[in-house]
Amino acid sequence: MMFLPSAVGRDSSRHKADQSSSLLRVLKEQWIRAKYERQEFMANGKPISMPGNREGILWKRGRDNAQFLRRRFVLLAREGLLKYYTKEESKGPKAVISIKDLNATFQTEKIGHPHGLQITYRKEGHIRNLFVYHERGKEIVDWFNALRAARLQYLKVAFPELPEAELVPFITRNYLKQGFMEKTGPKQREPFKKRWFALDPQERRLLYYKNPLDAFEQGQVFLGSREQGYEVCEDLPKGVRGNRWKAGLTVVTPERRFIFTCPSEKEQREWLESLRDVLSRPLSPLYLLTASAESGYGSR
Repeated sequence: MMFLPSAVGRDSSRHKADQSSSLLRVLKEQWIRAKYERQEFMANGKPISMPGNREGILWKRGRDNAQFLRRRFVLLAREGLLKYYTKEESKGPKAVISIKDLNATFQTEKIGHPHGLQITYRKEGHIRNLFVYHERGKEIVDWFNALRAARLQYLKVAFPELPEAELVPFITRNYLKQGFMEKTGPKQREPFKKRWFALDPQERRLLYYKNPLDAFEQGQVFLGSREQGYEVCEDLPKGVRGNRWKAGLTVVTPERRFIFTCPSEKEQREWLESLRDVLSRPLSPLYLLTASAESGYGSR
């Protein structure tokens, strides 16, 4: 089964178009080669499904440094697990990741490689990021599709009452918007600090990091619905001023107000549009089943 991702979210329209075009070219090229050159989808003239398990080497960015090192990854689709090993001959894995919590998205610009992939999962109440790449486009595309196939298999087992069409949007997802903003603390008197933000529309969370390639987020803001008292306001509260940036916005939740400033009015408009988009979305039945228990943690 072959899944094609939507264009990776970018901060400028030109860069969005460039990355989307590049990604689609890679996917189309590898799909054509798989079907017609390698005939991976045919056996005796009949279509066949690709095997669920996968094993291979990916270059992974270190958690505490910027070095990318060879790591052996093993996907066990039936067991619903992804493992990686620090050495090819290692007996025990460095990490065991449940497919239940996994997401994968192409992040070529952020990682700095044309075949870069960001894998995320939950770990001890936080979002853990793995940044990996492979020299060959086919290899990273095959990994992406294998992870999506494993995710779909998990969702079908976990939610047998739901049709596949309702499960597909929850297989993997892209961030709706990413970029730098500055934020202040809960008292609104703390200094504004520059942070990297990523808006996850499916999980309804605004994650923020000190740097784009951090392994864990520094905090997150859960975004419920307007009916629950969540809203986004243009500009800053009276008496609050940003540090370097003046174009502000305020995210209102039942617990507190989150104050942000953007590097330009254009960025402010894009963030306002994206945040309001998430707030306007209804809480889907599948979301309520999978994420409602998580809605209270992580905001700080």
